[in-house]
Amino acid sequence: MTSYLVALAFIAIIASLASALFFMLKDGTDGKRKTSNMVRALAFRVGFSVLLFICILIAWKMGYIQPTGIPIGK
Repeated sequence: MTSYLVALAFIAIIASLASALFFMLKDGTDGKRKTSNMVRALAFRVGFSVLLFICILIAWKMGYIQPTGIPIGK
């Protein structure tokens, strides 16, 4: 279950970055005025990233996930 939530959060982060790129390229063209859509998309990306980090910390503290570490010398 945790893996699905993390994957969903990563998809939301990537989608937010893609929408910010779209708004960066398209806003202000064809005589239209610029909007704050890119800033909003990047703010959502930061929010998703912080939320993902907090959820990972909570899952670790509650024992849902365990760190495995990197084997030394192998």
